[in-house]
Amino acid sequence: MTQDSTSNSFLLQAKSAVLENISNEQFGVSELASKMNMSRSSLLRKIKKQNNLSASQFIREIRLQKAAEMLRETELTASEISFEVGFSNPSYFTKCYREYYGYPPGETKTKKQEESNPEQTNKEEETKKAVRKNKNINRYIIAITIISIIAIIYFFKDQFTSFESKAYKEKSVAFLPFKNLSEDNSNLYFINGVMESSLNNLQKIKDLRVISRTSTEKYRNNPKNVSEIAEELQVNYLIEGSGQKIGNEVLLSIQLIDANEDSPIWSEQYKYVLDDIFELQNNIAKKIALAIEANVTPKEFALIAKKPTENLVAYDFYLKGLEHQNEQSEEGLRKGILNFEKAIEEDSKYADAYAQIAICYFYLDENKIEKKYVDKLNEYADNALLYDATSELPLIAKALYYINVNEFKLAIPYLEKALDYNPNASSVVLFLSVLYSRVVPNTSKYLTYALQGIKLNIEANDSVSKSYIYLNLSNALVQNGFTKKASEYIEESLKYNPRNPYSTYLKNFINYANNKDLKTLTSKMLIEWQKDTTRTDITQELAKMYYFQEDYDNALFYYEKYINILATNKIDLYPAENIKIAHTFNKMGFSKKAEQYLSKYKDYLEKDESIYKEASLAMLYLYENMPDKAIEAYDKFSLQDGFQYWVILFMNEDPLLKKLKNHPKYEETIEKIEIKFWEKHKKLKENLEKEKLL
Repeated sequence: MTQDSTSNSFLLQAKSAVLENISNEQFGVSELASKMNMSRSSLLRKIKKQNNLSASQFIREIRLQKAAEMLRETELTASEISFEVGFSNPSYFTKCYREYYGYPPGETKTKKQEESNPEQTNKEEETKKAVRKNKNINRYIIAITIISIIAIIYFFKDQFTSFESKAYKEKSVAFLPFKNLSEDNSNLYFINGVMESSLNNLQKIKDLRVISRTSTEKYRNNPKNVSEIAEELQVNYLIEGSGQKIGNEVLLSIQLIDANEDSPIWSEQYKYVLDDIFELQNNIAKKIALAIEANVTPKEFALIAKKPTENLVAYDFYLKGLEHQNEQSEEGLRKGILNFEKAIEEDSKYADAYAQIAICYFYLDENKIEKKYVDKLNEYADNALLYDATSELPLIAKALYYINVNEFKLAIPYLEKALDYNPNASSVVLFLSVLYSRVVPNTSKYLTYALQGIKLNIEANDSVSKSYIYLNLSNALVQNGFTKKASEYIEESLKYNPRNPYSTYLKNFINYANNKDLKTLTSKMLIEWQKDTTRTDITQELAKMYYFQEDYDNALFYYEKYINILATNKIDLYPAENIKIAHTFNKMGFSKKAEQYLSKYKDYLEKDESIYKEASLAMLYLYENMPDKAIEAYDKFSLQDGFQYWVILFMNEDPLLKKLKNHPKYEETIEKIEIKFWEKHKKLKENLEKEKLL
């Protein structure tokens, strides 16, 4: 087979895959790569090579070509067709169509008639020519000039295309571990410190996506080629470096590699005296940002230029402390503290050294029932903020103090402020994702930070950890109504750990979100329950599935098992479910038991300060046969922001809510809740796409 025929076959296959999913607005580059059994980066390179288009342009052009065909051959409106070919926004569809064809969708049929009636078109052209003969010579000059410009543009279109491609290339970069060329291996801490400081400087630039050091450290003793590393880290640029410290001098060689081309685009050798070490680190960051064409704001330049200390002896102790801290062991943390304390002895106002000591104490206390270092953590965090409240480390330190004492809401402002100074801080993003998923529920922020975390630090984890990270992301996606994306990531979770019990559990609910088949969900949950009959979450969910189907015999069977698990373990989980348990007992004739769980539910409502309070109140009013009050409560709930997709999915399945279906305001009220959710979903999607997270 010739190269041309192979190329045509590939493009036809890719086009066919797009056409099969033409109405799916979420079918993009990643989905096409999956259909073609290729990696995303391989697909991008192959389409670019064979069609001189980016993959997203390739998909968009197919959508527009299909739209033109439908406009010519059907009676559908342009707005209807925009949805049929995968554009969720008709205005954006019209813009793209006009840019591609040179006229709006509404003129397509007219253009077709002109093409089918050339004789009439020729007559009109002759008339136009006769008129043009009477125009003065200046019109000819203008016309010739325009033709010349068009010719020039056509001639240089490849250059323009390459510029366009470059402009849309994500500015994602990873530092590979620097090689220590010093004869003295004890200088490794210094070379690593220079690398980490340069990395931290780049992380302050919002226009860049900079992978964490923990994600790249595994390549120190496990060398791979550039393409493999870039594919694993999902970056377009890699930075390699080597250096040595000789006496009072630092020698450093650095190169920036375009991973798609596997070729250096910038390299430089540095020879600096130690007195100029901060200037060296700043220069490295600025030169790399310039080579990648990152947009660096004046504020970011100022943050990069900011010196952490004027005392180089203190800085040397600080770098030694970092090296020990990064060992991620108790011994390493304690050695880190000793070196950071020596740094403070040299510079009593060294904010980052105070912050690192606080961070070490947080991790020494982590997962301990008895917290030994709360006071020290707080003291060092406060000192760090005293000397510098405009850097991420002091802010992180104070946030960790509040997390350590379970004051989670107080930690959030410090973490979010830290991201102002370092938008690529992966540890901050991880903390915020966890806090917004469980402690201070906020579905949109939960998803935003979960997506950021995947992009910054996924490769720092083993297979089991990756499985849970993808599980977390999938959960965030489905809570916000992105069910197809949730399906993709739950499969990733199961790929890394097929035995992850929480992934199979969530997968069943994601499938329900896509197919709305309650009986299938029930049978799948029964299979999960049989694997571990002591799991509280599955037992109550299985009871709830039977409750929704008004199969109160089975609902009671599993609710009683759930109640026994709670009693055995002396815990009280899912108090919002007590209204369903009360209704089940009532239906089965156990009125005293029903009253007992109704009372528990009322106790829960008194303490509830969540966004779901009005919806929970509505359920109580329905139980007590007060439909007007229930409608009023649901009406108030419809004003809330950030509630989960599960509310929409299961609301109409609840037997208590079915009592409202004959109420004159039922349809209007439920519709308001659904509209509120989907409006939030649309806005969130636009923001995530704007930030290139989705």
